[in-house]
Amino acid sequence: MAKKKGNRIQVILECTEHKASGLPGTSRYISVKNRKNTPERIELKKYNPIMKKYTVHKEIK
Repeated sequence: MAKKKGNRIQVILECTEHKASGLPGTSRYISVKNRKNTPERIELKKYNPIMKKYTVHKEIK
């Protein structure tokens, strides 16, 4: 019996403020989402250790 492919997929979240600031390095997180319930790209507020504050992280690719 073959395994069914689930609706949950891994996504990479990247900081938008850090990317726009031009500072070296990147702040990325890995998260999981249900592609059936949220087909659009997600945005979450996560901690950016380089900028030392909470910023908006958007899903890439």
